[in-house]
Amino acid sequence: MAKSKTNPEVDPASHLPLTPAVFHVLLALAGGERHGYAIMQEVTESTEGQIKMGPGTLYGTIKRLLEAELIEESDERPDAKLDDERRRYYRLSGVGEKVVRAEAQRYAHLVARARGKKLIGKTAVLAIPGIA
Repeated sequence: MAKSKTNPEVDPASHLPLTPAVFHVLLALAGGERHGYAIMQEVTESTEGQIKMGPGTLYGTIKRLLEAELIEESDERPDAKLDDERRRYYRLSGVGEKVVRAEAQRYAHLVARARGKKLIGKTAVLAIPGIA
């Protein structure tokens, strides 16, 4: 895995907890390289429309993730006939992958605690009242 250029021994926990926007962007990129609009679509689809990330939130988040070296811009491009040359593609860095895994583990621990307190069942799906 790639290491941070500025600090090769970055502790993933030092980035936690992540904001929801950061977590969703990293989670979208855990599925592979994507351009900005595809990240927005992934977030909307994976949350069944509960979260719709606007361009300002997305690109502000991407800028901060690039600065923190959690993601990197990809040099690889799809076939020019199938792509818009203005698109920028992003992928997780090695540190970014560790951070999103650590946050997913943190969420899993919270879910286990909620189950232990009988707040949700073993197969419960989170349903937010008032959100379809």
